[in-house]
Amino acid sequence: MNYPIPASPEEVVALKQKSIDEELIAAAIAGVIKISRSEGKSLEQLTDEVLADDCLLDIEQRRWLKDVVAQAWESIV
Repeated sequence: MNYPIPASPEEVVALKQKSIDEELIAAAIAGVIKISRSEGKSLEQLTDEVLADDCLLDIEQRRWLKDVVAQAWESIV
């Protein structure tokens, strides 16, 4: 992977300065999972946050992202 996994919310936000590609998105998801775990959050809490209404993604996109996050949660140690 060309991008390090972010270790803080600030590092996740800093990814916005990069060109978006699949590896950047994977690094961002891995970083969010890593940060969530370090904060003691469960997978259910994180997926609830993903499903929360926002202005960027519609409900179908949020459901898809929730599934991706859940799969990544199981893969990342």
